[in-house]
Amino acid sequence: MTAALRVAGVAVLADVSGALFQPDTGTLIVADLHLEKGSHFARRGQFLPPYDTRATLDRLMRAIRRFRPRHVVCLGDSFHDVDAGARLDPADRDLLRRLVAAQDWTWIVGNHDREIPDGLGGSVASAMDVAGGLRLTHLPGTAPATGEVCGHLHPKASIATRAGRVTAACFVTDGARMVMPAFGAFAGGLDCLDPAISGLFGPAGFRALMLGRERLHLVTRRQLAKPAK
Repeated sequence: MTAALRVAGVAVLADVSGALFQPDTGTLIVADLHLEKGSHFARRGQFLPPYDTRATLDRLMRAIRRFRPRHVVCLGDSFHDVDAGARLDPADRDLLRRLVAAQDWTWIVGNHDREIPDGLGGSVASAMDVAGGLRLTHLPGTAPATGEVCGHLHPKASIATRAGRVTAACFVTDGARMVMPAFGAFAGGLDCLDPAISGLFGPAGFRALMLGRERLHLVTRRQLAKPAK
C-alpha cells in the first residue's frame, strides 16, 4: 500500500490513499482536501452528492490510524471556499475536531482557504519546514526548489493498456521535489504532462506514482499517455 522513496534525500512513504508519511519525524502530509466542495456547487445549482466531506474525512481517519503520526500537515485548500466551515455537517465538524485534537496539526493556507474556520483547532502557517530538509507549501515555487513538497495542482496521470486508457491521481517527483495528489473526494485533477506540472521538473524528467485500488503504480514520463483532447 506504500512506496518508499526519497525527496531531496529525505525518506518518505507515499501511500495509496494519497497521503505522504515522513517516518523520521512522524509527519503525515495530505493536500487539497477541498472539504464542502459538493455543497459549494449545490448552492449554484449543480447538484453533486453531498457526501464528499465525510468520504474525505473517513479516508483521512484511516490514514491516521494506520500511520499513527505525531503531526499532521494539510497542504492548503483544505476547505473549498471561505464559507465551507459554516456548511460542515455537525457530525463532520465533530469528527474533524477529534482528528485535529489527537496529534499536532498544521493547516497550510491555500488559495481557496486563506483563512481556516474557527473552532477546529490546530495551528495555521503559510508554509513550514520539516526536519531533514523538506519544505511544505501549497503553491509550487517558480524556481528549482529542492525539498519542496506542494499541492495545488491536483496531478493525475494516464497510461494506455490493452483494456483502454487508465487515468488516476498521482504523486509526481523527480527525487528533488514532489507534487502531491489531491486528497479530496471531489478534487478533480490536471494531467501531469501539462506544462504547469511537467515544467516544475528538470530535463531528466519525473516519475508518477499512480494511485490504484490497493497499491501504487510507478510509471516514467515516457510511459504516460498524452492528455486526451
